[in-house]
Amino acid sequence: MKGILGKKIGCSSFFTESETIPVTLIQAGPCYVTQIKTVEKDDYNAIQIGFEETRKIKKPQKGHLEKVGKNLKYFAEIKVDDPNQYKIGDQIDVSIFKEGDLIDVTGTSKGRGFAGRIKRWGQKRGPKTHGSKHYRDVGSTGSRFPQKTNKGRRMPGHYGNETVTVRNLQIVKVDSNLNMIAIKGAIPGARGGLVFVKESKK
Repeated sequence: MKGILGKKIGCSSFFTESETIPVTLIQAGPCYVTQIKTVEKDDYNAIQIGFEETRKIKKPQKGHLEKVGKNLKYFAEIKVDDPNQYKIGDQIDVSIFKEGDLIDVTGTSKGRGFAGRIKRWGQKRGPKTHGSKHYRDVGSTGSRFPQKTNKGRRMPGHYGNETVTVRNLQIVKVDSNLNMIAIKGAIPGARGGLVFVKESKK
């Protein structure tokens, strides 16, 4: 499986002779292989990649990254068929993808704080007639039997700031010089948010 870490830059448009394509731009990589996992040692084959150099780093992480020679901030794990084709310190950039590839993008959605039922769940409000002052309230939350609020009841609460994966998006453009990927459509998260891009399962 191919994958890379990056940051969301923002939205733009990609123009062709026949149409205008809405795209999201991602500054992806370069990432570095920081750990190699094998069936013999870890019961599965995978590589760990690191992204974005930083000055602040804890001692355990510094020891973990000693062979890489870089202090990296973000990490992700990618399952691979043959881990022997990688070695610690290898660089991974956007050239692993090409235009037209289908990918899955994972990010953290924008946090909305504490939200009511209308904003959080898209429910309708009540009537405003006859002096009602409770047209945005939840209403009854229980029932006559079993005289309790059932699990899964849609109520006000924390909204957003969740891990979201959007599947089967298409890559429109890959720029290896700028480490940039243009993806058709929208992806989760705010500008500057961390995203994980990996190839879609076939």
